[in-house]
Amino acid sequence: VQLVESGGGLVQPGGSLRLSCAASGYTYTYSSICMGWFRQAPGMEREGIAAIDFDGSTKYRDSVKGRFTISQDNAKNTLYLQMNSLNPEDTAMYYCAAKKGGLCLLLSEAYPDWGQGTQVTVSS
Repeated sequence: VQLVESGGGLVQPGGSLRLSCAASGYTYTYSSICMGWFRQAPGMEREGIAAIDFDGSTKYRDSVKGRFTISQDNAKNTLYLQMNSLNPEDTAMYYCAAKKGGLCLLLSEAYPDWGQGTQVTVSS
């Protein structure tokens, strides 16, 4: 499985970004696949922010609810994270991750497959 993130960059507070994660090696039609977005700021632990199950059900970290939206395009084997109303606390390296089977949780240790990350910096 290969996961490649893109879409990060520098944005002003209040701005928006859309991250993408292109997946190869398996298809989204494979049952029980869960995809997630995680982030890690310098000196901080990696934290789960959003996950989406193969049937489209989603879950979010409380701090991003109402601002971030996770979605997937099965035809393109691509995962997205739309981020709105960004603030400096959202600055981090963002990673997508994938797992097969089990519960779709926001726990990084549950995911065996990871991308290389894309940097998001929110600053004026």
